[in-house]
Amino acid sequence: MHADAAFDCQSCGACCAYSADWPRFSTEEDEQLDRIPEKFVAADLSGMRCDGVRCSALVGEVGKHTACGIYELRPDVCRACMPGDDACLMARAAHGLAVEGAVSSL
Repeated sequence: MHADAAFDCQSCGACCAYSADWPRFSTEEDEQLDRIPEKFVAADLSGMRCDGVRCSALVGEVGKHTACGIYELRPDVCRACMPGDDACLMARAAHGLAVEGAVSSL
């Protein structure tokens, strides 16, 4: 995370609506995955189910007001995404959201 980047995830949500290939399970324990409601898990069990590129657990309008419908249960890939990191800035740029003021190695 970049200390001088001040992005509020709840008024963004871009990372959760950026790529259907992104919200993949990798380091989660079986018990952790079992707690995620089935309706949010991809049919092949590889990650979160997406509607197009948008995670099915994302609630709200990207760039306005968003929230994770399973925040406490979200997978590790979601927990690792930090406001202002390179993945955040890429997703924000793809949605036409401001990225200025952030320091990035992009």
